[in-house]
Amino acid sequence: MKFAVKTRSKPAAMALTSMLDVIFLLLCFFVTVSVYSQWESEISIQLPTATTADDPDRLPGEIIANVAKDGSVRVNGATIALPDLGARLAKIARYYPGQAVIIRADRETSYDSLVKVIDVCRGAGVWNFSLATSNEEKAK
Repeated sequence: MKFAVKTRSKPAAMALTSMLDVIFLLLCFFVTVSVYSQWESEISIQLPTATTADDPDRLPGEIIANVAKDGSVRVNGATIALPDLGARLAKIARYYPGQAVIIRADRETSYDSLVKVIDVCRGAGVWNFSLATSNEEKAK
């Protein structure tokens, strides 16, 4: 006696493994690019030079405050008033106590403007701040 054998064909399936690999690589690329895009540096600001200046190791999430010649402060590409900067820094310092702030002041910025920005940082509870300089050899 012969039994009928039914052969079931599998429905065509899309291979998702290679597509998931491509999506994962794109995700890694965009995360990396977004970290580097946060490292703001204003081109119009000429930093003072120092013989001991070196290229800093940038950390993701650090705040960069650019102080222009006229004393205006720019953070994330937007001009911000000192009281608003203090409020932002106070909120950030509350949640991230060791938050780093880099102050990039133009070499022609008045000392008074620089001290005001430092005073705002200290008043907001941010004690981890540094002043950016450029190397004399690279400036030439």
